[in-house]
Amino acid sequence: MLDAAIAQRLRQIVGENNFKDDRQSLVAHSYDGTPMLQSLPDGVIYPNNTQQVSDIMKVLAEHRIPVVSRGSGSNLCGGTVPVQGGIVMVMHRMNRIVEVDMENLTATVQTGMITAEFTAHIESLGLFYPPDPSSMKISTIGGNIAECSGGLRGLKYGTTKDYVIGLEAVLASGEIIRTGGKLMKDVAGYDLTKLLVGSEGTLAIITEATLKLVPPPKSKKTMLAMYKDLYGAARTVSRIIEAKIIPATLEFMDNPTIRVVDDFAKLGLPRDMEAILLIEQDGDPEAVERDIQRIKEICESERADRLDVAETREQAEKLLTARRSAFTALARLRPTTILEDATVPRSRIADMVLRINEIARKYDVSIATFGHAGDGNLHPTATTDARDKEEVHRVEQAFEEVFEAAIELGGTITGEHGVGLVKAPFLEWKVGSAGIEVMKGIKNAFDPHHLLNPGKVFAKESRKRVVISRE
Repeated sequence: MLDAAIAQRLRQIVGENNFKDDRQSLVAHSYDGTPMLQSLPDGVIYPNNTQQVSDIMKVLAEHRIPVVSRGSGSNLCGGTVPVQGGIVMVMHRMNRIVEVDMENLTATVQTGMITAEFTAHIESLGLFYPPDPSSMKISTIGGNIAECSGGLRGLKYGTTKDYVIGLEAVLASGEIIRTGGKLMKDVAGYDLTKLLVGSEGTLAIITEATLKLVPPPKSKKTMLAMYKDLYGAARTVSRIIEAKIIPATLEFMDNPTIRVVDDFAKLGLPRDMEAILLIEQDGDPEAVERDIQRIKEICESERADRLDVAETREQAEKLLTARRSAFTALARLRPTTILEDATVPRSRIADMVLRINEIARKYDVSIATFGHAGDGNLHPTATTDARDKEEVHRVEQAFEEVFEAAIELGGTITGEHGVGLVKAPFLEWKVGSAGIEVMKGIKNAFDPHHLLNPGKVFAKESRKRVVISRE
């Protein structure tokens, strides 16, 4: 319970209606998009500008009160669950586009802006902001920056970190810092901008971002390639890249995902396929036609059973929407859906999918796999029921082996969802004990009293590596 005098000081900063500590507000901000995690905060606050964030942090720092900054709470790693209580700082009131600079092709935006709304505005001006996380209709720019979100276009265009060139942020002490700017080159000291991107709210509260924009592609073409041979689909991915073609989108769905998505989207997908690749290319019309033709030839040489090229933009959007809806479609099956991510070199995608299937059979759990084949980022998704503790335990055991398999195949425990609370016990598997100590040193330099999103990224105890039985 927050001290009444402290609560009153916070209300004076943001206004009576923008600090809440009633039961309903606390419960509403006690969880995020991660299933089976919940912890009540002591208060919820809604700042309107950077100065208010600074003033709030000075009060919280004075009394050593933890704070979790939050956008829409759509993350999937427990990143915004207030596990140590304190204040949840919701950024939704800070949702303005400060400036679009047509001369420098940049936009400066407050971090509570909804990603899809920002993207729509930029496109209305004839420009393009490529990062497109599947949650973009509800996620915020700040949340995307905190997790370094990816998306379907990540293979060709990169992820959020490739478009953030400047930040305004508030430190745990309440001091305001500004990094980068409207510059394409800047090597003045350590790159604090890139350090803050993907830091999951543990180093600073990001209040404003300067984002790089690019000209939009002139043409797009979308196609589906369908395979009865999983390795054929995987080889296709590698051969497309080997042919020096970088598609705008190169997505993968396995058979369980195909079936569920078709039930949901009514696309008439063939249910006997082991894998489907969703491929989109964009750019100059002649180059797009040439690339799509070459991609078709590669797919045919790898024995794709069927190839469908969208004839209209409406058909293409329907296919892309179906892929984006994979999580939603799977979530209809059981009360609890656990969406994970693990990344391997793209040449090991088929090996990873087969390992996931083996692990699912071993623990008698249901796991469907889809993801960004072009960059090796897969999303094994388990459907279960949180009320069945024994089954949930088996799911947890299965995912532990999935993470181990990813590391064994030269990959990582997370490609875009972040570490948060869920992956913290496994972080040392990827970065080693020395890497953990370096990261802790950075955390201590920014936030010596561990007020910013405490309990995330660093586990109290690292999980021991499991020994996978292939029998």
